Amino acid sequence: MASAAARGWIAVAAVSGAVSVIVGAFAAHSLDVSAPAGVKAREWLQTGSQYEMIHALALLATAALAHAGRLNGRLAVVAQSMFLVGGILFPGALYALAFGGPKWFGVIAPIGGTAFILGWLSLAFAALTKRGPG
Repeated sequence: MASAAARGWIAVAAVSGAVSVIVGAFAAHSLDVSAPAGVKAREWLQTGSQYEMIHALALLATAALAHAGRLNGRLAVVAQSMFLVGGILFPGALYALAFGGPKWFGVIAPIGGTAFILGWLSLAFAALTKRGPG
């Protein structure tokens, strides 16, 4: 049986995956793209949705691998945390811009992208520094 921490991370990944599908579907089916602003909004929503889904799956895989004892646990938590932070900031900034939020949201997206990168590097270190069986 999965630990409470693993179940929590799996739930976060599942909710993030659901949000990415909802936003992607909205971008594909409900957004008025008759004006150039609508086209740009669709691009922002599609990009945010794509990155959110990829990192929801990364979060899910990291939780499963950590629970199975295949990763350094502390670094796995860092990776999960970075995927979560990135999954909020990067797509969140793009979603905000698409829905008419202030332009300063554009400076938040790179912070989220940096968190994604740190998450992937933490995952690599979590795999490389795992000691013992697994």
